[in-house]
This record gives sequence, structure tokens and C-alpha cells, in this order.
Amino acid sequence: MKRLCSAILVLLSLGYSLTTEANNVVNLAIEQRPLYKRDYYLHELLAAALRASNYQAEINEVLVHPHQQRTLLMLDEKQADVFWSMTSPEREHLAIAVKVPLFKGYIGKRALLTKRAFLPRFKDVKTKQDLAQFSAIQGHDWPDTKILAQNGLTVRPLANYQAMFNLVIRGRVDYFPRSFIEVMSEMEQIKSDELVIVPNLYITYPTAFYFFVSNHKPELAEVLLKGLNTMKSSGEFEQLFASYFAEDLAKLPFKEGEVIEIKLDNDYFQPQKKEP
Repeated sequence: MKRLCSAILVLLSLGYSLTTEANNVVNLAIEQRPLYKRDYYLHELLAAALRASNYQAEINEVLVHPHQQRTLLMLDEKQADVFWSMTSPEREHLAIAVKVPLFKGYIGKRALLTKRAFLPRFKDVKTKQDLAQFSAIQGHDWPDTKILAQNGLTVRPLANYQAMFNLVIRGRVDYFPRSFIEVMSEMEQIKSDELVIVPNLYITYPTAFYFFVSNHKPELAEVLLKGLNTMKSSGEFEQLFASYFAEDLAKLPFKEGEVIEIKLDNDYFQPQKKEP
């Protein structure tokens, strides 16, 4: 009888736990701008990671201004629970970085978008010193802006994401670095014959793109870390990534042996640094 009572109490406890989890709400910060393939991938990956951790929750989208630093501050102010972003030391101070690279390192591989008429300018570029004579455009609060400047490249910061493409098309800047997993879907959505990828070179730097969780929700960060690692072990992570990006990666105009990789340093990324 005593064992039976204990079993009933365990079952009741489990039932209560499941009911409580089912009522969880995860407030996801979504930038108010056109959404691209990468956004849908990250949304699906978030939901899959929660499922892989057996964490039942409703994902509630919170529309935010498309300024990444401002959004991370919202996490600290309890206005949102989760955001996705490229990492930096400052961002890892503002929120909890779930340190599983969501784009498998491709976020640091950057194709150069340029105006079609500007393609000849890049024909003889082989080093970052050669590239430094041309101007790039980047978000004013993006970690990439600091990385390019740190490497001596000329970079113009801008707040309006969509306007960056227009500046390239109009020839106001020479190029716009876009990651390998972003560039094809962006070009398809913008639909401009004037916008092309420089085919003979690209830039790379070490970095990672993470889920960031409010400092007030450490348990949610643990849930996501567990879920993502479970997905990686089962192969689900790789399958989901491939379903979104394998085709786009295959379309990139880079031919082995005919393309130059310009490697940049990134002092703002220290993946081996021990957490305090």
C-alpha cells in the first residue's frame, strides 16, 4: 500500500509537471523587416529544440525594432525571452548565449555583393590590403562592423538594413558582405539585375550565431542547449540545416581553385575562453 501511494504521488507529480510545461510561453523577438529563409529556419529550429528537450511551450512572437543591440536590451528588461544573433563579448554580457552555432560557421563566410558595373574593380584583389581601398556597408550595431574595421577595411555603418542593398545598387558603396547562408535568398527577394556576387573572392572570419536568452530565464537557456545537442546527436540538426540551405550553398558562384579567400581576424570572438 505504501509503495502504491508513492507511485500515485509520482504520477500526480508528473501530471502536474506536464500541465505546467504545456502552459509555458516563450516570447521570441522578431525584427520588423522582411523575413528571409534564415528567419524561418531559426524559428523552426527553436521549436524543434524545445521539442527535443520535451519542453512544451507556445512560441509567442514579439515584434521589435530591427536594431540588434536594442533587442538584446529588451531581453534584459524582461520584454522578450529569446533572440538570435551573431555573438560578441558585449552581447554575451547582455544575455545568455546558448553556445551551439546555429549556422555551422557559415555566418563567418561572406560573399561580397556589389553593383554589376563594379565587378571589374575586384578582379585583382588578393589581400585585405587590396580590399581596403574599397568601401563596405554594414549595420551600425553589427559585430561585423567592428570586425571589418579592426582588419583595416573601410566600412560605412548604417541603421537601415534594406537601405544597404539600395546603396550598393546605386553605387554609393563598393560592396556589402553577406553570409553564405543569407546571400542567395536576399538576392531572390530583392530581384535586382544590378546586384551580383563577386565571383573571384570572399572573406572569412571566425564567429558564431547563437540563440540568446534573457538573463532572467537561465532554465530556458539550459532547455535549448539540451535540445540542440540532442538534435545534433540524432542528425535532426543537420537535416534541418540542409533542407533550408544546401541548395543555396550549391548555387554560390565560387569555383575551387579559382576563388581567393581573404581571412580576417576577429578579436571579439573567443570560443575557448572560459566563462567567469
